[in-house]
Amino acid sequence: MPIPEFVLALRSKVGTSPLWLSGVSAVILGDDGRILLTRRRDNGMWAVVSGILEPGEEPGPAALREIDEETGIEAELVRLTSVDVTEKITYPNGDVAQYLDITFLARHVSGTAAVSDDENLAVEWFAVDALPDNLADTSRLRIEHALGGVPEAWFRR
Repeated sequence: MPIPEFVLALRSKVGTSPLWLSGVSAVILGDDGRILLTRRRDNGMWAVVSGILEPGEEPGPAALREIDEETGIEAELVRLTSVDVTEKITYPNGDVAQYLDITFLARHVSGTAAVSDDENLAVEWFAVDALPDNLADTSRLRIEHALGGVPEAWFRR
C-alpha cells in the first residue's frame, strides 16, 4: 500500500501540512556483491528499498516487511548503518513530509527479486561500481553509509 492508513487518517485532519514521520531503508546485497534497487513509480528514480514505519512497529521488522513487500525476496539484516533526517519532501499531490530514516545493511537470503507492489516500476541488481545515473541522492548516501567499513570479502563467500 503506497500510503499507510494511519497517514491517510492524519492527512484527513491536517491536509497537506508537513508531517514528521519515521521511515526505514535497506541496502540489500546479493552474494555477488550487487545491490538491489527499485525504480519508483512516483518519480522514476532508482532507490534502495524504503518505507514508513507503522505505529508501534519496530525498525528491523519494518525493514524486512518493506523488502518483502517491494521485492518479494527474503533477506536478513546485518547491521544498522545510519540514522538520518531527510529534507522536506513535497509529493505530487501537495502533501509535505520529512522523515527520520533508519537504514540497515541487509543480505539476500532467498527468492527471486521482482516488482511486488504498485509503488515500483522495476527491481534490479546493480554492481556497486555501475549504479544508475538516476539514483536518488538519498539512496546514494545510504549506500555509502552501508558499505563503509564492510570488507569486500564479506559478500564474496
